[in-house]
Formats: sequence, structure tokens, C-alpha cells
Amino acid sequence: MYRSLRVAVIGDRDPAFPPHPATDDALRHAAAYLGVEVDVRWLATEPLESDLNGVRAADVLWCAPGSPYRSLLGALTALRYGREQGVPALGTCGGCQHMIIEYARNVLGYEDAQHAEYDPYASSLFVSELTCSLAGKTMPVTLVPGSRAATLYGRTETEEEYYCNFGLDPRRQDLLHEGGFLVTGVDGDGEARVLEIPGHPYYVATLFVPQARSRPETPHPLVVGLLRAAL
Repeated sequence: MYRSLRVAVIGDRDPAFPPHPATDDALRHAAAYLGVEVDVRWLATEPLESDLNGVRAADVLWCAPGSPYRSLLGALTALRYGREQGVPALGTCGGCQHMIIEYARNVLGYEDAQHAEYDPYASSLFVSELTCSLAGKTMPVTLVPGSRAATLYGRTETEEEYYCNFGLDPRRQDLLHEGGFLVTGVDGDGEARVLEIPGHPYYVATLFVPQARSRPETPHPLVVGLLRAAL
């Protein structure tokens, strides 16, 4: 077992944005619970367009909230590496949205798949503006029995906090699910809130920010699962 895990956080860090320091804290909480150390390094998105050394050196990837990123391409390039190379990866809020775009482009073949935050008038929007903003809200999530998420939570109902105004376009949800990026958590209207790739060591996307609910005495199960997958 590793004594230390190298965690690369994909995102343009802003200490004043609450989910960013919460990401660091959640990783420390989970590491302490597992009895390991974590070396957390934030990787700005622009250099990732041409330099993935920090990603290749990592045991774990976390694509952080805070979109639009300075470089959409940089974030997608790093995520593609993690997905294809079997690196345990978690995407939360904006990170979830970019996992969706990467999968749509590079697995489903929608090369022009786009995020409305970058181009609201794109013809192939896979991430669109939510009808009602979820920013600052805590909402219930229903998990698919037997999914990785439900297994980690140990239940099929939970509540989580959100910081987002964008999500998977409902018109694309069945396409993504049937294409292998399974929707394993939904809100009360059946819209995607958790997605995962079966067969991957750990590739989970959540529209909510699990790091917001992590505490030293109760580390978040999705973050514990992420680190445990790397171990």
C-alpha cells in the first residue's frame, strides 16, 4: 500500500471560491481516514494543452469546480488521459460537466460537443444552462442500487450541496447513458446528478460538490472511494 498518494487537481485555483479550499480539505479528511498521506497539486488548465507531466505523475485526478476554465482544451486533454489510462478520477460540479464533454467528443464521436458556458449557441450542446440554478442549494439525490456511488454511500438516498448553474442537457442524457457513461444518480425530476463508467478503476462525475460536506470526523465516501481506488 502507498504511504503517499499524488493527487493532481485539474482547475484554475481561486482560494476565495469556497469549493476550492474545500477540495483540499476533503482530500486530507479522506487520507487521514485511510491512514495515508496526500501530495495535492493544482494544475492550471492552460499548460495542460501541451504538458501532461503533472497528470502522468499523479495517482489520482480530481477535476475541480470553477468553470469556465481558462482552457477548455487543457481540461479535456487531462481528463481523456485519466479515462483512457485508468487513473482514478473524480469530477465535481464544473469537473463533472467537462467529463461529459470529453466523453461525448472522444467516445461518442460528437467532435463538436460543447458546453453552454463557453458557447451557448453551439449546435451540439451536451452541457446546458439549468432551468433553475442549483447554486447554494442542498438537494436530494437518488442513487441506482448496485452502482459504485450507492455502494460507497451505503444507501440509495442522500442530500448534497451544489454550486452550479449548468448540467447535462436532458436531451442528451439517454445518449450518454446508453453510450457507457452511466447515469447512476438523479434528482427528483430524473435528471443526471451522478455518472460513472463501469469497468474503470474509478471514474465518477457529480454535479454536486461532495467536498462541501466532508468533515474530519466524517470524510465524504466518494472521496474516500477515490483514494482507496488508487491504493
